[in-house]
Amino acid sequence: MENSLVTGGAGFIGSHVAEQCIRLGHHVVVLDDLSGGFKDNIPDGAEFVKGSILDFELIDELFRKHKFTYLYHLAAYAAEGLSHFIKRFNYSNNLIGSINLINASVNYHVKCFIFTSSIAVYGENQSPMTEEMLPNPEDSYGIAKLACEQELKVSKKMFGLDYIIFRPHNVYGERQNIGDRYRNVVGIFMNQILKNDPMTIFGDGEQRRAFTYIGDVAPVIAQSPQTCGAINQTFNVGADTPYSVNELAAAIAKAMGAELRLQYLDARKEVQIAFSDHAKVEQVFKILRKTSLDTGIRRMAAWAIKHGARESKVFTDIEINKNMPASWLRAIKTEEARVQA
Repeated sequence: MENSLVTGGAGFIGSHVAEQCIRLGHHVVVLDDLSGGFKDNIPDGAEFVKGSILDFELIDELFRKHKFTYLYHLAAYAAEGLSHFIKRFNYSNNLIGSINLINASVNYHVKCFIFTSSIAVYGENQSPMTEEMLPNPEDSYGIAKLACEQELKVSKKMFGLDYIIFRPHNVYGERQNIGDRYRNVVGIFMNQILKNDPMTIFGDGEQRRAFTYIGDVAPVIAQSPQTCGAINQTFNVGADTPYSVNELAAAIAKAMGAELRLQYLDARKEVQIAFSDHAKVEQVFKILRKTSLDTGIRRMAAWAIKHGARESKVFTDIEINKNMPASWLRAIKTEEARVQA
């Protein structure tokens, strides 16, 4: 039996990957600090350890005890837009934490390090994005992810640590933290509908993304270290067809049986068009079909309606206020005033 560590396994993508690993017969240990995940997400059969990837002593202890074969690293704070304003927090969690895991993987002879990166590494004006393109990230989150990718490649050359890098994009589905106001637009929209609020859109809503159902991503990541041709490769993974945020909002309102109510906010700095080419992953993993947007949205909507709206904490530890979207700044000031009252 393979021993596998899944970081962020109480979160959205991580819990699905942990579940798939268990189905493949792995003994799975989930490491999560529950800052963005929930214990209810952890699949049956996984051993749960509450802790942070910043705690290198805990990581060392876990690797020594379990002698992991595979490490699936999905723990991250994946808020691209917010990362501009929380640079120290971003690099600590998304880069330094990853380095702690790379160190332990080398020292304890992990067979393969599977890393969930992001298409944020590509930057602007490169769609459709292919793995051969020169990365040029536009935000601090993408920079941190690219640095981890580069560190894995260096560690392969220096220490022989095998790796697989995935660059998923705009993933949605069951178990997503719909209460998080800074990331995952599908979840944000569904939560707003459940609270009887209008769906808020930055700019004109013509930003285009290829929204990806979780069921098309998690099995690929889980099986990757045992897939011929995947070791030491980088793969885009996700949906092929880009939709505008306006089109997404209409699809979500329809799936949830709600009136289409939109509120447009001032535009924020973000990549306007972002979608990937998936020829490489389809060839190696023999992917034949993908979930349509309407089908995936209906599945997530049914789950969201059953579980209800969620409230998450407002992120108040902002390091830079300049040029922050006004709606975020108002929410932060309101929360600070509430705490002080």
